[in-house]
Amino acid sequence: MKVSTVLSLLAFCLAAFAQEPRLTPRVNNMHPTLAVGSPAPDFSLPGIDDKIHKLSEYQDPILVVMFLCNHCPTSQLYEGRMKKLVEDYQSKGVGFVGINPNDPKAITLSELGYTDVSDSVEEMKIRAAYRHFNFPYLYDGETQSVTQAYGAQATPHVFIFDKERMLRYEGRIDNAQRESLVKIQDARLALDAMLAGQPVAVAHTPAFGCSTKWKSKIDSQVQELKKIEAEPVNVEMVSAEDLKKLRSNPTGKVLLINFWATWCGPCITEFPALEETWRMFRRRDFDLVTISSNYPDEKTGVIKTLQAQHASSRNLQFASDDTYALQAAFDAKWDAGLPFTIVLAPGGKVLYQEQGEVDVHAMRRAILANLENETYVGHPAYWAAK
Repeated sequence: MKVSTVLSLLAFCLAAFAQEPRLTPRVNNMHPTLAVGSPAPDFSLPGIDDKIHKLSEYQDPILVVMFLCNHCPTSQLYEGRMKKLVEDYQSKGVGFVGINPNDPKAITLSELGYTDVSDSVEEMKIRAAYRHFNFPYLYDGETQSVTQAYGAQATPHVFIFDKERMLRYEGRIDNAQRESLVKIQDARLALDAMLAGQPVAVAHTPAFGCSTKWKSKIDSQVQELKKIEAEPVNVEMVSAEDLKKLRSNPTGKVLLINFWATWCGPCITEFPALEETWRMFRRRDFDLVTISSNYPDEKTGVIKTLQAQHASSRNLQFASDDTYALQAAFDAKWDAGLPFTIVLAPGGKVLYQEQGEVDVHAMRRAILANLENETYVGHPAYWAAK
């Protein structure tokens, strides 16, 4: 065989290999990321509109599949940029679909320190309504089969497909989670090239964000909850002078204070959400104080109720039979109804207040908007924005 023939065959084989769709291992070798040039994996997933959505229903010449989630602070900071992509490119023949890859049972409470909700379908509805999502938002947490097929490693992680639904770009949206530092608009550059009929210059970039919460992590949540529920539950008696001091919040932390009683039905109903809020945020500059308005001789019943709730937060109980005097010592404007909940900034500024059952999401957003974070600059502003 002539050398020229051998070289020709070798060149043909190399070219064929280069065009063959293949998977490129990224962070998670168990679920490698779809390689550029691969066809779009099909999907049939429930959306926040309670309908099932399939790949085939998206008919635009270009399709952007965005993996995002609720709980991740990085994904949160990209929500506005995702919405802007939709606004700028939808009229140009670009379709968009968002997919939440996470199993909420695999997310620990310690991973919920920057969010008002976790990643269930119902919580996706809450986030989409709150942030006015302008794209379909689908849930893959039940089986995660679609996430595995795409190999989405983090949130956010985007995949851009052409008219034939071949992958032309995969990776990050841009080069900086803090929007003011962005210098390279990777997803926009890819879309502009595709719309112009040009090849994408940089077809792969690293996706940066919170790792996908695979089902293999479910035991982490179970073990964390066991540890929390094994923590001691205590009650301290509180005087009028103590309550005056507490109202000024000298703790240096954002303080959530809830007045309740064992005989108050709405108090007991909302108590788990308050404890969950504390468990979510307690690794930050935040604390929860529960104050029972029961008489001092009812302490045994108070402790029993708190133990049933595994309430290992700081728990206080009125030390005097003069309930009205103690309530007035904390806040003279409080008209004595229960439950009564207030969120205080350091120094005592009221951030949120509710007499009656709380709106837990509004309360958490008020807390998050006021938790200063030198290690994640810009995050409080996300929650302060309306």
